[in-house]
Amino acid sequence: MENKKILVEAKNLTKEFTTVSSSWGKSKGIVHAVTDVNLQVYEGETLGVVGESGCGKSTLGRLLLHLLQPTRGDVIFDGQNLGELKEAEMRNMRKQMQMVFQDPYASLNPRLKIRDIVAEPLTTHNITKSKEEETALVEDLLRKCGIRPEFMYRYPHQFSGGQRQRVSIARALALNPRLIVCDEPVSALDVSIQSQILNLLGDLQAERNLTYIFISHDLSVVRYLSDRVCVMFLGKICELGITREIYADPIHPYTKFLLEAVPLPDPEKKKEAKDMLTGEIPSPVNPPSGCHFRTRCPFATERCAAEAPELKEAAPHRYVACHLV
Repeated sequence: MENKKILVEAKNLTKEFTTVSSSWGKSKGIVHAVTDVNLQVYEGETLGVVGESGCGKSTLGRLLLHLLQPTRGDVIFDGQNLGELKEAEMRNMRKQMQMVFQDPYASLNPRLKIRDIVAEPLTTHNITKSKEEETALVEDLLRKCGIRPEFMYRYPHQFSGGQRQRVSIARALALNPRLIVCDEPVSALDVSIQSQILNLLGDLQAERNLTYIFISHDLSVVRYLSDRVCVMFLGKICELGITREIYADPIHPYTKFLLEAVPLPDPEKKKEAKDMLTGEIPSPVNPPSGCHFRTRCPFATERCAAEAPELKEAAPHRYVACHLV
């Protein structure tokens, strides 16, 4: 990792949302969505971000793209602090970072034809000089993503879910970005279609040297696609490291429980009885003191309640936030 260039870096990144009562307009509390995240993403890699629903995965992805303003902390993209950029500078930076959203049925404008959807970023940033050049570029992007160019004058409702997600990927590629955040891009698709989209993402990455942040709750998908994995729980990073090492030997108790919960594909194989997580996920409005995971951890001590563990290097290129390590 030492020889790889850092493309994106999060420094003490924190995002809090204020909840408001619908009847009186008064503040009801603060949602601690992401708390003190420190993270580096290397150029050309795929970083998988996993965790239970509500752990802050999607919020982290939007913070790294500066689609959300952080409450505290900084995002450094290619050496530039995004929070210090002026509006025109940030607009120009947007060309280097794109996002593929989870739901292909909601992320495409139903009133626009596919050609106009893919061409929208080209028009916004004045990339092409003529309509003919724009159409040719759209054709090339659709072809690369497995959509026949003659379909460009159809509307999104005339496509299947997998085809729509291919259109979303084509749109994300239009500005030739360096970073793409994929927010659960295959979770709404059939399993057979999922593999096609994952293979497409892999081929495009090899061809264009793309950097992916791949957000998912599906551990099998993350294992297939990712070079490194970031495990999150209630807004904080529990464990971060090389994918094969984490899956082979998880260190943090939460990572172990998460991997134990993955169903075996062979029903004939019986897994030996092991402890499973108990209790409910703590509320992000009122997270536990100290370690956020301690209320569900069978190994928690008094120190876990009094002191939040720091993310520290437990082994080469392996970072864990746990007092027991």
